[in-house]
Amino acid sequence: MLITVAIFLIILGLLVFVHEAGHFISARKLGMTVEEFGFGFPPKIWSKKGKDGVIYSVNAIPLGGFCKIKGEDGEDRNATDSFASKKPWRRAIVLSAGVAMNFLLCAVLLSIGYMVGLPQAVDQQALDQGIVKDYKIQVVSLLDDKPAKAAGIEIGDQILSVDEQGIKGVKNIVDYTSTKIGQKLNYTIVRNKEILTKEIEIVDIGQGKGGIGVGLVETGIVSYPIHKAVWHGFELTGVLTREFVFAFGNIIKNLVIGKPVGVQVSGPVGIAVLTGQVAKLGFIYLLQFAALLSLNLAIINFIPFPALDGGRLLFLAIEKIRRKPISQKIENAVHTIGFALLMILIIIITFQDVMRYVDFGKIFNGFFQ
Repeated sequence: MLITVAIFLIILGLLVFVHEAGHFISARKLGMTVEEFGFGFPPKIWSKKGKDGVIYSVNAIPLGGFCKIKGEDGEDRNATDSFASKKPWRRAIVLSAGVAMNFLLCAVLLSIGYMVGLPQAVDQQALDQGIVKDYKIQVVSLLDDKPAKAAGIEIGDQILSVDEQGIKGVKNIVDYTSTKIGQKLNYTIVRNKEILTKEIEIVDIGQGKGGIGVGLVETGIVSYPIHKAVWHGFELTGVLTREFVFAFGNIIKNLVIGKPVGVQVSGPVGIAVLTGQVAKLGFIYLLQFAALLSLNLAIINFIPFPALDGGRLLFLAIEKIRRKPISQKIENAVHTIGFALLMILIIIITFQDVMRYVDFGKIFNGFFQ
């Protein structure tokens, strides 16, 4: 448990540090004074003023961070080193820099992953190129009320053989089982380094074809030389960005029209639990997980909602169109309300995570035994 929390805080710290470092570096490069660079939200635990005049602080609530720039609240417009005194395009660069750094971190982590070896679905072309290690056929989905689930097959199981027949791919399994409706076949699988055998009856899964109700995929550890690893790391970041934006768009659309969201939203507690589960799979999976979290953070921060970077960029766009800034009191009030709503949302999601993952029955039984 403590190890999981430690790993979670290290990953969170990395993501927050990189994001705020984007704001910090860009602000300094564009002639703005940074007053404080902090990890976590107040109350303050520790702080020290550096030789550069910046206060570096560690705060009690480790769920974020901040880079306080002189004049970001609209004051000091006449001071040449303030955020408020700079042209809109300079302020836009500073506001976008945190998101850009999280995109970059995702690409860098995935590039490192491709150098070391990244787990992913593979095809015959990848196998022929010799870039795949630890090739396996894995279960990625299970159909309800089908023999595989009833027999105890689990997502993540590796299929070694069917009826002691050596298998050369998913197509080989499908071809072998499709004509054996009504027969019972022995599936040899690997789970947590343990070899198991399951006797499973082949049933009609549609169009007269036999199967057991599983989704299978060929996976392996794919690695590339450094120049190709960097290319594929950035390429995958682009692909994932497109998929994430599409998914977020669907979530927002469903919320607006009152349809079920269709996905399980997790907060800090849920992400911490997932971190522990991923950590058990190994370092490379944790690296991949951190990359995805960084990408999520980038996309969420770019949403034009008050208090987020995207919300502040929206105000800049309005200022550019109007050719004069919105009243600072109004903007500050909108961002304050937005921040409060975000905190309420985090509390609600955290409560749902606690109810989902904490076994209160065991806790209460422990009290009364």
